[in-house]
Amino acid sequence: MSFFKKLFGGGSKGETGPKILGETTVDGLRIVAIEMRAGQEYQLCGRIERTHENGDLDAVQFIRADKLTSAEMAEKATLAKGEQIIRERGKSLFDGGENV
Repeated sequence: MSFFKKLFGGGSKGETGPKILGETTVDGLRIVAIEMRAGQEYQLCGRIERTHENGDLDAVQFIRADKLTSAEMAEKATLAKGEQIIRERGKSLFDGGENV
């Protein structure tokens, strides 16, 4: 994709959001590992989601400086980090902003 397409949001019509590497559920919260490239490496990036009974969705995103050499390693590390965040902060992690 050319520089201008990236800059102004153009691209093929089939493009979607970030690629999901994997997901799991811990204590009723969904952890999603998201692909985030840093050159030839993958950066640890994920989202923790809570769905309310009425269908509303709360989500917080976390990004760490960790760089990993494969998508599989990034997925495992991201899901483990998400689980650690949930164990440490529980559902109170949704009380503050959008990022952890």
